[in-house]
Amino acid sequence: MTTSFDVSNRQRWSAIPLRVIVGYGFIAHGYAKVMNGADHFAASLQGLGVPAPHLMAWATIGFEILGGLAVLVGAYIPLISVPLTVILLVAVITVHLPYGFTSIKLRAVTAAGPQFGPPGYETNLLYIAALATLVLGGSGPFAADRWLPRFGGHGRAERQ
Repeated sequence: MTTSFDVSNRQRWSAIPLRVIVGYGFIAHGYAKVMNGADHFAASLQGLGVPAPHLMAWATIGFEILGGLAVLVGAYIPLISVPLTVILLVAVITVHLPYGFTSIKLRAVTAAGPQFGPPGYETNLLYIAALATLVLGGSGPFAADRWLPRFGGHGRAERQ
């Protein structure tokens, strides 16, 4: 007696864990910027040479929180993935690139615990890959796109 693993029946569910972790990740990063103070984030952007740092700080925070919520619920992912990817790429170029690929750099283990160096761009690329997967593969079941009007002629999430 053999049993087959029907991949096609289960594939549509693969978007759910991506939406949850990516959506929550963006929300958590935006919320952290608000809790640390948007002015503090704007000062960081100014130090990096980003133009209009206060405007860009609030735009980044808004896109991270609202975009993260959109990804989490499966709403307009092809549209919201564009500014989220831009945010990630700007972070790679302005912050993470000098530290290389690896996001975890163990420098030492001390009595206080492990000491880590600055993160590379690995995590940013993982977020971009997850967004691309959601754009190309669809937002999956339980996506808000099922109930939202179409935008720009893009199709809705599959209705399975």
